[in-house]
Amino acid sequence: MSAPIYDIKVKDIKQQEHALGEYRDKVMLIVNTASKCGFTPQYKGLQELYDKFHVRGLEVMGFPCNQFGAQEPGNNDEIASFCELNFGVNFPMFDKVDVNGENAHPLYKFLSEAKPGLLNTKAIKWNFTKFLVDRQGNVIERFAPNTEPADIAEAIEKLL
Repeated sequence: MSAPIYDIKVKDIKQQEHALGEYRDKVMLIVNTASKCGFTPQYKGLQELYDKFHVRGLEVMGFPCNQFGAQEPGNNDEIASFCELNFGVNFPMFDKVDVNGENAHPLYKFLSEAKPGLLNTKAIKWNFTKFLVDRQGNVIERFAPNTEPADIAEAIEKLL
């Protein structure tokens, strides 16, 4: 039986639709990102995780979001260019999404239900909230925005 996450469809930053089933048997680190946030330098650490673990099965997946302080005002082309030029990002980036509210993307509805945050709150609190998903599609952990990517390396290593 397939894990529910694999049935969710997403659009990449170039507007191509993908089913998350394409990432079956991979460890996924799913992050809501923003270009004008105090945590934006985490792109560098996320890229380092991708560089270190991709060959072993890690996919880092960035989902730009403009719901927190309007810190992701750009369009997809501007976001992709910013990430590549400033942080050398070459991990998969996706279409800008809402992560909270009635228009929240189905992926984020699923993630926040599967792994609520502090005090069992489902809402995403800020940019760079990170969800770690194992090779079977189970949401293993939710990391706060201020958790540095390097601090997640050990948890990723265990799943690889």
